[in-house]
Amino acid sequence: MAGGDAPGESDPQLVASALAGRQSAYATLLARHREAVFRLARHHAGDEGEALDITQEAFIAAFASLAKFDAARPFRAWLMRIAVNKCRDWARRRAVRRLFRMARPLEDAFDVADQNLDPEAQAISQAELARVSAAIAALPANLKDPLILCRIEGMSMAEAADVLGLTEKAVETRIYRARQKLSELLEG
Repeated sequence: MAGGDAPGESDPQLVASALAGRQSAYATLLARHREAVFRLARHHAGDEGEALDITQEAFIAAFASLAKFDAARPFRAWLMRIAVNKCRDWARRRAVRRLFRMARPLEDAFDVADQNLDPEAQAISQAELARVSAAIAALPANLKDPLILCRIEGMSMAEAADVLGLTEKAVETRIYRARQKLSELLEG
């Protein structure tokens, strides 16, 4: 686990401590879960800078709503649901930004940078990772979310179903479809 983690304290205990005003409990919850939230956000956004912003928004929203956390349920699933919602909010904002960029005069088009170019990815393994990440980011949210939660974050289908408000069978079906779509995207 991450540095600053309190292995003896469960997430619900840390939530109770945080609600009682113990700042170190907030820090421990952040350290314990930030990498998983960041990975989820990075796979949604396809960009580390955007993923950091989404991660920050997710933790701000989670800590602001900490009193609503149900200690009978897993904290990680609750937090990941907030993170998924922040990713969806980001995708909506991105769609609006794209719309406004497209509305600019043609002579201003040179000011819009090509988001698909990654000059840093020179090694083959980095290029392949970038290609797979871009393909995952291109999946529709209803396929991307279950795939990321189960295959990348290691959640069980039951946990992912809880986070996404779906049945386990729906999660299984969507993962299957996501893998098919990924194969199509990566072959083409």
